[in-house]
Amino acid sequence: MAKILVVDDDPVMQLTIQRVLEQAGHVVATAGDGQKALARFDHESFDLVILDIFMPGMDGLEALRLILRRAPDLPILMTSGRPETPSSISEPDYLTMATKLGAVSALPKPFKPGALLTMVSDCLASAGKQADRPRPGHDAIPNS
Repeated sequence: MAKILVVDDDPVMQLTIQRVLEQAGHVVATAGDGQKALARFDHESFDLVILDIFMPGMDGLEALRLILRRAPDLPILMTSGRPETPSSISEPDYLTMATKLGAVSALPKPFKPGALLTMVSDCLASAGKQADRPRPGHDAIPNS
């Protein structure tokens, strides 16, 4: 299984994603913001990063840029609780923007554990890593 870093400022979301991934056999580390995520890269290596876009301090888009500078081949899965389609003309589609900036994929919140596991498997496969396919029939992971 893979070693995955989950970066989200919401402790409930962090724990929920961590439990889903660990039940699937992955090893999971967590960080509460982009700065803490970068600090973990100084001492650890990861197979995948799941990175929330909207966090205080260093947001996910800046963290994405800096992580890819350190590890250009590392797959990154972006998440966001903001709507996929902006409600106003002035708000961009942040998930699409993240994939254009280098994220392998993006997953809007809320999402079901099965969708998360499928996306994790696909991201790992894109990087040549292996992951088990998800088990269907799980409840949704909340929006945050």
